[in-house]
Order: sequence, then structure tokens, then C-alpha cells
Amino acid sequence: MKLAKEIFKIESLAISNLSNLLTSDFNDAVQNISKCSGKLIVSGMGKSGIIGRKIAATFASTGTPSFFLHPGEAYHGDLGMIQENDIILLLSNSGETDEVLKLIPYLKTQNNIIISITGRTSSTLAKNSNYHLNVSVDKEGCPLNLAPMSSTTATLVMGDALAVSLMKVKEFKDKDFARFHPGGSLGRRLLTKVENVMISTNLPTCALDTNIKDIIKIMSSGKFGLTVVLNESKIEGIITDGDIRRAMEDENNFFTFNAISLMTKKPKTINHNAKLTEAQVIMTNMKINSLLVIKNELFIGIVQIYDLGL
Repeated sequence: MKLAKEIFKIESLAISNLSNLLTSDFNDAVQNISKCSGKLIVSGMGKSGIIGRKIAATFASTGTPSFFLHPGEAYHGDLGMIQENDIILLLSNSGETDEVLKLIPYLKTQNNIIISITGRTSSTLAKNSNYHLNVSVDKEGCPLNLAPMSSTTATLVMGDALAVSLMKVKEFKDKDFARFHPGGSLGRRLLTKVENVMISTNLPTCALDTNIKDIIKIMSSGKFGLTVVLNESKIEGIITDGDIRRAMEDENNFFTFNAISLMTKKPKTINHNAKLTEAQVIMTNMKINSLLVIKNELFIGIVQIYDLGL
């Protein structure tokens, strides 16, 4: 546990120090990437390459077209993936990684903008970049100070800082994020419509003059804890199990009640093509578990908070 706490401290210090290393190159890099008509291609070798894959994935999912290109594969044919309007982000802690440096002559002939992230401002890579982001660290988390730990963490955080800055510049919203994550919970919330999850069969409904005994039967069979009062498919009101319990307090008149005397008028409804997020907000703010779904002002279903899968 002591060693773990020590590593946490070493790496957290490396991250916190990054703000002291920022220069105008960071803002210039963000502006150039935001205006790029091509892609942001990330490349790095070894551990830097692993971090680069994650950074590229983060860019791609937050509105900046990006992919990772292995520098060794690039030098053996994959350079054709790089177009003149692409920007290249090269990662190397030492700034002297041979496989990465070999890419520079080709990139310069194409006039690609080169952004580098290294731990040495005097390195060959830093000097041959249009913009350099410094991620130098005082100490690696490794007790031998050899295995890249603090340096890879710092590189990853610098990549995140770029991605977040680009999200701000591009006004990237949660709905945009959902477009790239349709299989996740956020995508479900923002892309799925109420009609996709609502219950539309065997709905518990009754007429205005339905007596309380029949209302209870309908409510029990429907298993929603409610009955919808309709007049030619238009919603007149709603009766909940709470309404039934309150009516039972009037023992003398209980069996004289009908739907019109029990119902709550103007219950909360939602349009069939509304997003799940809208349904969630309404139910949360109103502290209710169900919404009546309408289409062209006609009742077509029920959606409950349990159906949202949020």
C-alpha cells in the first residue's frame, strides 16, 4: 500500500506540473487541428504508441476525425494513408525514436503540419515540429526510473487536454457524442425515442362512466398501477392506485364512485417521438413513474421510468 501511494503521488505531481510547461504552441495546435480539413493522424512507437492509440480513439469519439498509424508500418508502405491536408501528432518521450523520426522527411515534403509531444524540448523531434507540447517529468513511477510510467501518463493527459479543448472550440455536445456511441447508455438516452420502449398493447383503459369495481379489475390486469380514462381515444384523465386507496376511506360511498369522479384531469403526457432524455427529465422533475404517450393527441402507449434503462 505504501508503494502504491508513492506512485500515485509521483504521477499526480507529473500531471499537475504540465500546466507549467504549456506554451502558445498548445493554443496554436488546437486552432490548427480545429481548422483541419483532413484527419489528425497519431503515431508513436512502443508505450507511446499504446498511448497514441487511446488518444486517437478519444479524438475520433469527440468530433475530431483521427486514427493511429504505426510508424514502422508507415515506413513500409502505409505512408499512403497520409494526405496533404492531414495533421500529424507524433509521440516520443525522448524525441529521438528512430521509427518516428524517419517519418519527418516525408511529412515535410507534403507540408503536413507536425505536432509533437515529447519530454525533451531540445530533441530532434521537437525541433522538427511545427508545434511542440512538453511533457517532461522529474521522475518515473518505476523504482528504477526506467520503465515509462509518469511520462506515459503525462502524454495521455496532454492528449486529453487537446481533445477537450477541441470539443470546446467545435461546440461538441452530448448529442454529438451519442452519434458516435449508439451502443452505449448515452446513445440510448439521446437517440432512442419514447415510441421505441413504450408499452402499446393490453393498455389499462376505461370510459368516463366505468364503475370502481371494473376500474380495479382493469388496473390489476394492466400491472401499471394506473388506469387511463379515455373518450374516443383521447385522454380525459388518469386513475392511480393511490386514488383507489383514498376512495376506500369513504366506506359509505366507495362503490358509488366511477371514473369521472376518481380521475385526475390533464395527466402528464409525452409525444411518441420524444427522446428518452426528455421522458427522464419530466418523470424526475414531477416525481412520477409513468407518462402517457400520445400521437396526434391520441393515447397510444405508456412509458415508465423502469423502461428507460438509464
